Amino acid sequence: MSRAPPTPAFYTFDPIVADLIDLVPPIQSSLGGDHVELISMCPLSTDIQGLRHGREAPFDPATLLYLASGDWGPDGTPAEPLDTMANREKLGRFPSDDGNVISYLISFTRQKGDMVVLHELLAKLCDGLSEDNLGEPGFRDGFGGMSLLGWINSAEVGELRSSIRSGRWTTLGDEPLDGGVDYGFRHLLSILRSAEKRGCGILMRRHS
Repeated sequence: MSRAPPTPAFYTFDPIVADLIDLVPPIQSSLGGDHVELISMCPLSTDIQGLRHGREAPFDPATLLYLASGDWGPDGTPAEPLDTMANREKLGRFPSDDGNVISYLISFTRQKGDMVVLHELLAKLCDGLSEDNLGEPGFRDGFGGMSLLGWINSAEVGELRSSIRSGRWTTLGDEPLDGGVDYGFRHLLSILRSAEKRGCGILMRRHS
């Protein structure tokens, strides 16, 4: 009997209230037991507020990054998601080989003229936390299979939305999914609009 093909990973786009690059140095200090700066930057994260000075953080760098950047409610619960359940399913499990809509959009679009920001920001969103791109190890994969891929900050949310809407890109002729690029951008724009209204950035995560 032949094996069924593996189920593609599921991807989510979470609201974040901090630019992740600003959190890297405080997290590195926290790993050594100095939590002062990280605690001051994350007043709504109950896990971060519970760190004890002089004791090493009980979390790995990726988990600390997730806890420190999240848009948490007053009681420490996650804030309202950026997308509806229907949109989350459409973008979260895109019908490409790996299910990653952002890598699909990069692979099957070409930027026109001097347009570069579209692919730059898409690449940052889906791979900005790799060691090659971030320049620091340990911020991508965390406890319990957590996988943080990349992010865009609140200013870049507007830049990416404008670059998509500019039309200064074209779909490649060898796109394997008929209408896949337009479908992906349409649902991504919905998330970007939501993030722009809330003034937050976006963190992309993979769930295996």
